[in-house]
Amino acid sequence: MKTAKKAIMLFLLFIVVSVKGQYKEFEVDVVGTGESILLFPGFTCTGSVWEDVVVELSKNYECHVFTFAGFGNVTPIEKPWLPKIKDAVNKYVKEHELENPIIIGHSLGGALGLWLATDYKHPYSKLIIVDALPSTGALMIPNFDSEKIAYESPWNKQLLEMDKVSFQSMAAQMALGMTLNIQKQQQITGWILQADRETYVYGYTDLLKLDLREDIAKIAIPVTILGAAQPYGLDMVKTTFENQYKKLKNYNIEYAEDSAHFIMYDKPEWFLIK
Repeated sequence: MKTAKKAIMLFLLFIVVSVKGQYKEFEVDVVGTGESILLFPGFTCTGSVWEDVVVELSKNYECHVFTFAGFGNVTPIEKPWLPKIKDAVNKYVKEHELENPIIIGHSLGGALGLWLATDYKHPYSKLIIVDALPSTGALMIPNFDSEKIAYESPWNKQLLEMDKVSFQSMAAQMALGMTLNIQKQQQITGWILQADRETYVYGYTDLLKLDLREDIAKIAIPVTILGAAQPYGLDMVKTTFENQYKKLKNYNIEYAEDSAHFIMYDKPEWFLIK
């Protein structure tokens, strides 16, 4: 009964406009009124990852909630995937005449936000980066060199050819370390399995290729960075973040000590006050 009442209240309070068909790179749900916020989900996630956050933010802001191509029910696009999304976001902001929008981005979405803010004369006013780094590749690959990251590789071939059972097992294992919330682990697993396989493989290659450690020096707007301490421990996470963000000028980092990668799931109240 409470759930039904909540749904009715949300329907009455907020007008949800779905922007579909206009942009092949993503779909957008627009909720609430006020200053514009763009909410970018992490890799494989749909915009519903922000559901609880949007309930609160849309009371005072106009929330533009993205789901990227190849994820959820959004039709895949051809590679290069991430550069096309970046260009389409800028086009979306211009065509909808959004003035000085804020970006909130989780993981991949945070890296995208940083990339957008490195452009000359961009329209964005503030970044809130949720457990994301300027270079995911440098974190994961020894002796990292972005120019050596290629679409055609033995690892990508293995992922593309992996059978359904093996892929499902891998997805479930990955989700275990992403949130401490067991129910949300199942949701994350579902998103991974729902994702278009080529987008999963080649889109992640795009993310690994992206190295913004030098370019973030161009970012002049304020940046708030939220880092998750689990499962690697606060000291290791601090070292990683401080090293990767050392060229950024105007920023503040705060760490969620009892949270894994999906901070909005593990520390929802802490997240909202940040």
